Amino acid sequence: MKSVALHNLGCKVNTYELDVMRQKLHENGYSIVSFDEVADIYIVNTCSVTNIADRKSRQMLHQAKKRNPQAVVVAVGCYAQTGTQQAKEDEAVDLIVGNNKKKDIVEILEQYFLDHPDKTLHDTTVIDINKTNQYEEMTLKTTTEHTRAYIKIQDGCNQFCSYCIIPYARGRVRSRQEKDILAEVENLVSSGFREIVVTGIHISSYGMDFDGKKNPVGTEAFDYHRLLSLLQKLNRLEGLSRIRLGSLEPRIITREFVQELVKLEKLCPHFHLSLQSGCDETLHRMNRHYTTGEYLEKVKILRECFPNPAITTDVITGFPGETDEEFEKTKDFLDRVHFYEMHIFPYSKRKGTVAADRKDQVPDRIKKERSSILLEMERKQSAEYRRKWIGKTEEVLLEEQKRIGEEMYQIGHTKNYVRVAVKTDENLSGQLHTGLITGFLQEDLMRME
Repeated sequence: MKSVALHNLGCKVNTYELDVMRQKLHENGYSIVSFDEVADIYIVNTCSVTNIADRKSRQMLHQAKKRNPQAVVVAVGCYAQTGTQQAKEDEAVDLIVGNNKKKDIVEILEQYFLDHPDKTLHDTTVIDINKTNQYEEMTLKTTTEHTRAYIKIQDGCNQFCSYCIIPYARGRVRSRQEKDILAEVENLVSSGFREIVVTGIHISSYGMDFDGKKNPVGTEAFDYHRLLSLLQKLNRLEGLSRIRLGSLEPRIITREFVQELVKLEKLCPHFHLSLQSGCDETLHRMNRHYTTGEYLEKVKILRECFPNPAITTDVITGFPGETDEEFEKTKDFLDRVHFYEMHIFPYSKRKGTVAADRKDQVPDRIKKERSSILLEMERKQSAEYRRKWIGKTEEVLLEEQKRIGEEMYQIGHTKNYVRVAVKTDENLSGQLHTGLITGFLQEDLMRME
């Protein structure tokens, strides 16, 4: 029995895919061990969203080889896809497996050991991801999380934002069949999972490949009907308590769509609308197909239809050409919207993208200064949103036990993704609890009685 250690980098789609690989390996007799242990095989599910992500992927691969020089080290996923040649030249890497091949990890490993019993040669399984229209079908039976399961419904992206390599790492939009998604969720619910998170590389594009639709142009809205149909069917599943959405394209938000979402009692009023910049000129250079005015209109629709929804976003600072004036516009816009949470990222050049070739790169010092300013804004806005829930009775899905000071608490999230703590010595993970939010226990943690 060979031992396998797995490590994940990157997004929730990667998390889902690593869980399926772990599951397949276990079912086929491999012993799963911690990544910091000595193992026969190390699998790193890599990320390539930025140059920093590439570097972290290489670092983890090198750590694995250092831990056991005799082990087979496998680079899987996005860095393996976009940096295949570099991975081939890396002495720490024995086997390279690109996207759309993760489901075959067991067969690939077995073939590798047949072909290279002495482990002296590289081997590569990487397809031309940009020329496939096949969705890589994977089915999750369990997950490392105990109460919440991430459900992948599509892969690929057709947006080609000027800073992003993901369309080249993941290929074009490929959607999963509705019946397969429902069957997977039914099985997870029967295993005790109460909440699912609908995720993908660009879930707002779900089903457009079924219908032969092209990318919306400019301010044209995405067709939400396929995604809505799936959500309606998920909402009817017995035993499922919550449905949470991954990141949404702002252009999918229309009044008609949101009015249908309000009818889904299991849907969590938590919407991640990726923004990237609060300045129209910057958005244009990013090849984002909306204006700040249009984005604000989407936020207003959500807030008119849902009571106090949690709206979160991503923001890039120091994008090429971003002037002091443009940054001030972003600051003003973020203050106007008032998000629950913002993920702030200094711009990272990504070789192979349009933005990386621009001559008007912003110095790192300025990018970091702007990030610090927005992080402080985020901290204040997030506290303001959490404060609104003091004195309200809310339902929380309890997820984990944790000691805070001298007391034991059960930690979980409300439907609006507010993190709360219930004082108890009991392990209530997986249970729904209703209580009164009385105040802050920590900066990002509310106390519930």
